[in-house]
Amino acid sequence: MERDLVEYIVKSLVDQPEAVDIKVIEGEKSTILELRVAEGDIGKVIGKNGRIAKAIRTILSASANAQSKRVILEILD
Repeated sequence: MERDLVEYIVKSLVDQPEAVDIKVIEGEKSTILELRVAEGDIGKVIGKNGRIAKAIRTILSASANAQSKRVILEILD
């Protein structure tokens, strides 16, 4: 569910939505989402001073808290 949420948000932001790739790594108490986008779109996902990335992480955290999970979003180059 968290993967779908991040995918929807990120694909709405970038110019090349087909290049969005999210890898899910499940752990015992947490889930790590590794996000990769096209090189030209990385700035659109991070935003000025990291504001967009922080907002995505906040939404993701709120969603995960409803399910008593911890989700970490990593934006990879």
